[in-house]
Amino acid sequence: MNVVSSAVFLTVTDPAASSRFFTTHLGFREVVVDEDFVELCRDDAAVDLVLVRRDLEQHGLGQGPTDVIVSFAVTGIAAEYERLRNEGAGMAVTLQQEPWGELVVRLIDPNGVVVQLTEWVPPAGS
Repeated sequence: MNVVSSAVFLTVTDPAASSRFFTTHLGFREVVVDEDFVELCRDDAAVDLVLVRRDLEQHGLGQGPTDVIVSFAVTGIAAEYERLRNEGAGMAVTLQQEPWGELVVRLIDPNGVVVQLTEWVPPAGS
């Protein structure tokens, strides 16, 4: 098997609101836009995102992004954090360093989707 692309499907109440968040703050672009879904992609290694309007009867999907975290390993997280803060992106967790050496920021989109940005750095004392 050879995986040629990847996508994460997120069921949300308002796909357009999530799309605005991802395109405004995280550099995604819309590839396909429909009343009930939006497909987003980037030109780097990020996974594609498909934002599907929550309609349990039509799609047979679960209750949405509860306890789901979309995580991206990035470079230059301190500058990205400042940019996102200045843009007013919803912050769930401000920039912090974990004891194991990870810098992390968590954002939250208008539908409650949590997006984690991480940058790996050597832990203190190593």
